[in-house]
Amino acid sequence: MRLSARNQIAGTIKNVKPGATTTHVTIEVSPTVTITASITNEAAEELGLKAGMPAFAVIKASDVMVGV
Repeated sequence: MRLSARNQIAGTIKNVKPGATTTHVTIEVSPTVTITASITNEAAEELGLKAGMPAFAVIKASDVMVGV
């Protein structure tokens, strides 16, 4: 995956919590740091997100996206 965003932080998905319209994805980027992204349920399903998967927290301005 190649993106123009410069703030790409590698980690491991620790939790995927679907809600009514959005899914909260928690990515552990170090033993003491996690980043949580709120993405659409549709995006989470399309990406096939599961705990234990490697993923990137992609931070652009005030938004956090998830890339796998």
